[in-house]
Amino acid sequence: MYTHVPNAELSQLLAPIHGFLHCATPDAWLGEARRPERLAVLLVDHANCEMKAAMSAHSLVRRYCLPKEKRKLLPNLDFYKSLDALPEKGEVLGKQALTDDNRRVFDELAKNELLVKMVRLIQEELHHFEQVLEIMAARGVAYDTLSASRYAAGLLRHVRTHEPAAVVDRLIIGAYIEARSCERFARLAPFLDEELSRFYVSLLRSEARHYQDYLALARDYAGGDIAGRVAFFGEREAELIQSPDPLFRFHSGSPA
Repeated sequence: MYTHVPNAELSQLLAPIHGFLHCATPDAWLGEARRPERLAVLLVDHANCEMKAAMSAHSLVRRYCLPKEKRKLLPNLDFYKSLDALPEKGEVLGKQALTDDNRRVFDELAKNELLVKMVRLIQEELHHFEQVLEIMAARGVAYDTLSASRYAAGLLRHVRTHEPAAVVDRLIIGAYIEARSCERFARLAPFLDEELSRFYVSLLRSEARHYQDYLALARDYAGGDIAGRVAFFGEREAELIQSPDPLFRFHSGSPA
């Protein structure tokens, strides 16, 4: 079915995803997503998800890579679009945009592994967002306001309030969101037209890497075993995916 991606590579990408998630996407959700009248909602919500993923990563950089009094120095999301490649060390957030007095902030950031991985993720998610908008424009789908699903909020409500537990939980949640996105792209692709099928499969590599990056960072911040928290959020994620959901969205549960 995926003639543009070798079967061996596809299996290699998806095997750890399937092992990580606690359940597969319900067939009822897939049946709803395949309906032609659902395509507009699917595309709009997909665009929203890409932007939210970039914003979440940007928030992590702001909160955990800068001292509180320096956070106002962080460039906005538009800045990341101008980066042709991932620069080294302090240049990763653009020293050229800062005064000499503030450049030492970005020297500090260069030592933080979260920074490099999140900047790369932000760049990729913003690029995916633009790609979805192009597909929507070509198909006459307006980028209208769309209410959010319960999915992300349903996971974030369990985040602990003390550090480093809070950042560990947020990173684990990021891993589950990226893994679920990857699984749904793969499940949907065979039932979409050629253009969308190729596009969704093209996203699998980056989404699979994003989930692994989030999980690795969670382990680093925890400084110990996180298996219990990973299992906890895996169970919560599966509950949201399998239980009846009144809204149809990209990460919604089984149609009510």
